[in-house]
Amino acid sequence: MLLRTLKPALTAATPQVAVAAVRRACVLTASVFNKLVKQETLTKDDKSPVTVGDYSAQAVINTILGRTFPQDPIVGEEDADDLRQESARALRERIVQLANDTLIAPLVEGEKEDWGLGPSQGRTADELLDAIDRGNYDGGRTGRFWTLDPIDGTKGFLRGEQYAVCLALIVDARVELGVIGCPNLPVSTSDPSGPRGCLFVAVRGQGAYQLPLDNPFSGAATRLTIPRTTPETLNFLESVEKAHAKLSFNERVAQILGVTRPPTRMDSQAKYGALARGDGAVYLRMPTGTGYKEKIWDHAPGSVLVEEAGGVITDGRGKPLDFGLGRTLGENYGVVAAGKDVHDKVIAAVMQAKAEEDAAARA
Repeated sequence: MLLRTLKPALTAATPQVAVAAVRRACVLTASVFNKLVKQETLTKDDKSPVTVGDYSAQAVINTILGRTFPQDPIVGEEDADDLRQESARALRERIVQLANDTLIAPLVEGEKEDWGLGPSQGRTADELLDAIDRGNYDGGRTGRFWTLDPIDGTKGFLRGEQYAVCLALIVDARVELGVIGCPNLPVSTSDPSGPRGCLFVAVRGQGAYQLPLDNPFSGAATRLTIPRTTPETLNFLESVEKAHAKLSFNERVAQILGVTRPPTRMDSQAKYGALARGDGAVYLRMPTGTGYKEKIWDHAPGSVLVEEAGGVITDGRGKPLDFGLGRTLGENYGVVAAGKDVHDKVIAAVMQAKAEEDAAARA
């Protein structure tokens, strides 16, 4: 399937390495949840488990990428400046232990020791902090780089609901490879209380697939195609958090389109995986106010997944997302992803709702 012949931008090992890195980071983040969220008393605003998980997962993925593709820069969320302070010793030690426990775990089928994995591959604290700092790249229009979100959907993570580990390879401003690991997403929509743990992967020109998270190299792979929608099946995939999307605007767009089904709300780029396999018909994320710029790591993996599943992704005006502007998508107006049969209709409804909103503001 997708792990066979690749275009010149990718070496034969590139998707396998990305899948292995995301799988290991998912194991780590699930461990952080079980050890720190379930068993420790948290205040409402306590972010310490997210901090531990973010840093540890970024250390693991960046270590693997640094070993396999040492010339590739990385655009990541975190840097290690705060961790290097003496006041952060306890946090640093916890992160180092978690990252090393993940890196030295026994090889599974499909992994290679050359990728920096296995019982002899432990790292020093300085090596892991340096790996975290590899995420400081600013991106740009030309060249090859990775972008990473080690825990996308932090509030979903803390609730034990949907979150994702997200990794993408961008070459000359185009996303060539995307991997999204979703530890809590049901394997099958038809069995929501059944097995959980999905890994979505897409290589440009080679399709989009769902793999089992616990066995991505030899488990059954499902090729994904966004199904055609009908008025009865049309519904939206939206963020849970109101701060992340303008849900009242989405309601008006739904009215214009005649949507009758309630929206499916979940955190993180798990929404892109859900869209690609037909769990929802439209991913709609409109800005909540002026000034916010979408980060490239929040959409790069999902964008190639949607496109390779036969869908279209643009901003709210129908313009392509631009991954060559640095660490953000610049002044784009929201994000709309849907099947080809309905995307244009959604854009028209978004523009109508926006015109109504602007007219009301002037009145």
